[in-house]
Amino acid sequence: MNKTLFNIHRVLALLICLPLVLICASGSVLVFKHQLDLVLIPERVRVAEAAATRLPFDTLLQSFNNHYPDYEVTGWRVFAKSNRSDLVYAMARGGSDWSSLFVDPYTAKILSPPQPPRYYLSDALREFHYQLLLGKLGLSIAALVAVLMCLQAITGLILHRKFWKVLFTLRLQARPIIYLGDMHKLVGVLASPVLLLLGVTGAYWNINQLIYSVGQPPAAPYIVAQRLYNPSLSVDALVAESRKRYPDFEVSFIALPAKPGYAINVLGGRNQQNPLFSEFSVSLSYHAQTGALVTARDIQDADLGDQITHSFRQLHFGDVAGLGGRIIWTLAGLSPLALVLSGLSMYYLRRPVRKRAAQQRREGQPK
Repeated sequence: MNKTLFNIHRVLALLICLPLVLICASGSVLVFKHQLDLVLIPERVRVAEAAATRLPFDTLLQSFNNHYPDYEVTGWRVFAKSNRSDLVYAMARGGSDWSSLFVDPYTAKILSPPQPPRYYLSDALREFHYQLLLGKLGLSIAALVAVLMCLQAITGLILHRKFWKVLFTLRLQARPIIYLGDMHKLVGVLASPVLLLLGVTGAYWNINQLIYSVGQPPAAPYIVAQRLYNPSLSVDALVAESRKRYPDFEVSFIALPAKPGYAINVLGGRNQQNPLFSEFSVSLSYHAQTGALVTARDIQDADLGDQITHSFRQLHFGDVAGLGGRIIWTLAGLSPLALVLSGLSMYYLRRPVRKRAAQQRREGQPK
């Protein structure tokens, strides 16, 4: 059984080594996406707390509409850290493509012009991580790689199921192939739990998205021509209504209608919620014309299956354990590079042994 598992493990590694390294390495960088933005575009993502509280959403929206009358806001992202700018999503009238820009929530100052997707390096890197910049084909490849990565982690754990006996044994003075084998085993065993989580969560999202897209007729893009919600509605009033329903509610995202028939959605989290739940664990939908509450959902009231799939966001990005979790997730994401290099090196070093064994078999065959 071990020989069969070893061959499966080796074949899987050869099949997915390149896309796996690319996907995992880009994901490791994205764990610290905000820190990368702070280095590359600090003037856009960092703000000074000029006031004790944020400006009202209605004031921020009005300021944006005055500044960009030919755009319609479709989403307004609020971050937990008070020194971060808001991220605004908007669509130009007469078009169907969305853009993003940064806004100071304390002064309503526009910190950047509307930019298309993948304009910033971290956004392009995120698109590469999800789809390898290949659209649906890249999404399919990423889903397959995630599934095979889970199988490889499982076969590796079975092969080294008694790992605790020699896990931290690194025979530095031994032959290179022995040292590489010790290192390969150590890195693989330590990283496999996180790699399994990343594989399961990534495969779930990608496969779900592929299943949803299968059989969907190509839809003509919606051309934005007008505001799709009642301009007299107060977003602040909707947020206040949400807080009445959930007193410890903290807003994270305001989704304004991007197509006819869409509602206004207020999303956020709760202060005392399960750490496995994300900052979007609570969602409330309001009618875009009347402002009447349509639906309200708190993930902690959902069934266990929904709670588990909701926790995938925290588990995939390492947010479940703060800075320490992100560091562990980053190291685990870089581990496939070490595993691929050590595995290929062992394969190369074993070539003379395999050649001698093949030669001996040929010589031992009857003529």
